[in-house]
This record gives sequence, C-alpha cells and structure tokens, in this order.
Amino acid sequence: MTKLILTRHGQSVWNAENRFTGWVDVDLSEKGILEAEKSGQIIKDLNIKIDISYTSYLKRAIKTLTTILQKNNLELKFNTAWQLNERHYGSLTGLNKEETKKKIGEEQFKKYRRSWDIAPPPMEEKSEYQKLFSPLNASIPTGMTPFTESLKSTYDRVVPFYENEIKKNLSENKNVLVSAHGNSLRSLCKYLLNISDTKINELEIPTGNPLVIEFTDGLKIEEYYYLDKSRAKDIIFNQ
Repeated sequence: MTKLILTRHGQSVWNAENRFTGWVDVDLSEKGILEAEKSGQIIKDLNIKIDISYTSYLKRAIKTLTTILQKNNLELKFNTAWQLNERHYGSLTGLNKEETKKKIGEEQFKKYRRSWDIAPPPMEEKSEYQKLFSPLNASIPTGMTPFTESLKSTYDRVVPFYENEIKKNLSENKNVLVSAHGNSLRSLCKYLLNISDTKINELEIPTGNPLVIEFTDGLKIEEYYYLDKSRAKDIIFNQ
C-alpha cells in the first residue's frame, strides 16, 4: 500500500499562548519539539518508509519535518510550498482566542474560526505582523499573497498543489510525508475523504500525531488511521 502521511506540526509558541497564528512564522514550543520527536519515533518504530517530503514555508512545520527525518536517519532533503501554509487569519492574527470570543461573541467567533467560507476581516497591508512572516514568502507570485482566508480559500490553494505535485508521487508508489498545519491538512482531508462543507468544522487534527492514508494501486483509499491511537481524534469520512 502507498502511504500519504499527514503530520500537523508540533505545538507552536503561539499555540501554547492560544493566539491566532496563521502566516506568522513562530517557532515550536518545548512541548512541540517533543511532539515532533514523538512523531518521528513512531514512524521509525512502525518501520514506515518515507520516499519524499513536503512542508510549508513556516518554520514550525519545517522544524517538525526535519525532526522526523532526523529520527528516521534520513537526509534533510524536502520540498517547501507556500500552498501548504496555514490559513491566513487576517485581522485576527496575533489575538488571543478567548479574549476575541468575549469581544465579538461566540457565534461570530465560530463563524470566523470554523465556517467553510467566511473569512475574518483582512489584515492591514502595513500590519506589524507582516514583518513576522516567513522570508520565503518573497518567492510567492505577485498577487497571490492573501490578507485573509476562509477554509475554502485555503482549500482552493491546497488541492491544486496536491493534484499537481503530491499525487504524481503517490501514483508512482512513493510514500509521501506532508508536514503542515491544521487548516491546510483539514483542507486536504476534506478533499480526499469527501467531507461535506457542514461537517468539516468538526474535524480537528491534533499536533504531532501523524495521520496515515493508505491507497491501492489505483489511488483508491483503502484505510486511514492515526499512528498514536492514544491521542487520536475522530475522522469524519465520506459525509
């Protein structure tokens, strides 16, 4: 079976502070480093071969990936793609989630955070947080850098990247590791597992626990599972 291994980065510093992170290039927390190491170790213990790897432009995902590769005694050779970046949270970037919920109300908070196609107000072009974005963003084609995104917007960049880049490796029976983010991975899961627009808000991908999707030779999904079953979240399939 060909495997697609999806890993959400370990806990970041801003995850620990309960802040909207989005495209801000924050590092892993100490807990996040341990989660990345645990991800790498469980892949090694289960003898899962990694043939090719992809990650985003953000250091928390890159560091998670390199930690996994090192744990498996693999060369630090991988592909980066801005299309795998976290969802851009617009003007919510940097704000504490609980404080924001109290300020705008739980209903509006849920719409911004979990709805399929509602984006927060855009980030101002001269926002201080622009300086904290990845330097790799300079290579993004002109006009493609967002100032806010919904999950649908994120989906619209993730899925073409999967179809044009990742899928061809799977079709060649290569195991692919993707180290990315909660919303870019939720977008990919929505596409692959045929999750509805209304049900996708229920999918939560835990940090540092690889999700494996196994394919037959015809790229039909055979099964899917988290490697660390003690920390597994529910997977909503074909809804």
